[in-house]
Amino acid sequence: MKTLLDVRSNRTVKSLSALLGTAALGMSIMAAAPAPAVKLPVNENVVSISAAFNKEQVLLSGSTKGSYFWDDASGREGDTGMPAIGKPMQKGLFASPSWPLGTEGYVFYKGKAAKFFIGDRGPGTPSDDGVMLDMDGQTFAELTGTNWNSDTLTVNSDKGHIDVQYVVTKWGDGPGKKGEPVPFSTGAWSG
Repeated sequence: MKTLLDVRSNRTVKSLSALLGTAALGMSIMAAAPAPAVKLPVNENVVSISAAFNKEQVLLSGSTKGSYFWDDASGREGDTGMPAIGKPMQKGLFASPSWPLGTEGYVFYKGKAAKFFIGDRGPGTPSDDGVMLDMDGQTFAELTGTNWNSDTLTVNSDKGHIDVQYVVTKWGDGPGKKGEPVPFSTGAWSG
């Protein structure tokens, strides 16, 4: 297994400088010492890039389009019920069309990072068009610098999809398929 420091040294992650936002943050990926802590908006899921990776292994990395949802069983805005993992909807709970439930990692968008765990299935049809992560609406709003409206369960923005980088640091033990995400229509989520 590789740590992020190993990945940095071997430069095996495609577009690592984009992944970590190093140009914008002024960090050097060539330094042997861990990158300095970078302060990001304070909350439990948006984390310091340095703290996020110095101790964790990178099992998979890549990029995809991300959308957002909020399934709290209220029936509003396309809500399909409680998340598949059996936990209530919360910040940091993402949906994947194929990854095992319980999978953990981080997403990156324009120099911001957010921790996630896979707790639900989706997006459905959009995954056939390359939208492979459905982020909770609160995290989506924080990453895009917009506001989450808890009354309408929407992000106050014209952005419905964003291009994100992702890193998986732990595979879940729930149903699903490890590896590159595949569309919901493949049925990988069930096995």
